[in-house]
Amino acid sequence: MYINRTKLKVRYVETDKMGIVHHSNYYAWFEVGRGEFILESSMSYRELEEKGIMMPLVETYCKYIEGAKYEDNIIIETFIKELTPAKVIFNYNVIREDDNKLLAHGATTQVFVNDNFRIINIRRKYPDIWLKLEQLYK
Repeated sequence: MYINRTKLKVRYVETDKMGIVHHSNYYAWFEVGRGEFILESSMSYRELEEKGIMMPLVETYCKYIEGAKYEDNIIIETFIKELTPAKVIFNYNVIREDDNKLLAHGATTQVFVNDNFRIINIRRKYPDIWLKLEQLYK
């Protein structure tokens, strides 16, 4: 199983009055990690969309363990938990780099749809893309 590790530094704009990262930012970080993960498969979201493949988010989850703070160096670990021809579930770990502390973990579920938002079987319709994703999953 491939795990992408994306490094970020917490920006002031991401924090609240208490100096802790606002919970909504974790989902943006998940998206950054997912985008980097997709790039590792020699694709990009833009390329997928140009082929008529969309990946709308249908479910999301985040468990907050400890708040990240301004200027923390964090690592977003992204990996595929489940892959089927119709959907992919990504898991994420948000880790503070300085002490390797797990700050949060979460998941997103995306389905593969065409540009008419009809679910597609990506293995059958785009076997080349399926193989790239499958290699990152194993």
